[in-house]
Amino acid sequence: MPRKAKPGKKFKLKTHKATSKRFRLTGSGVLVRTKGGKSHLRRRTSDRTKALLSETIVVKGRKFVKRIKRLAPNMEG
Repeated sequence: MPRKAKPGKKFKLKTHKATSKRFRLTGSGVLVRTKGGKSHLRRRTSDRTKALLSETIVVKGRKFVKRIKRLAPNMEG
């Protein structure tokens, strides 16, 4: 059973570490993510496709952004 918070004190928010590793905030506050599929099984993949995997993509969708910011409240760009 979790302990009760003392009067006047708030709980510390903990960062979801997997979220903080996958997403980043840019200087202008835009949420970006990296592409998956870069770790293995890339021998038959063309050089162009492998280069495209290193790009970051802007996260679209208000609900996605809201969820990610809730999971990683202390995220910095």
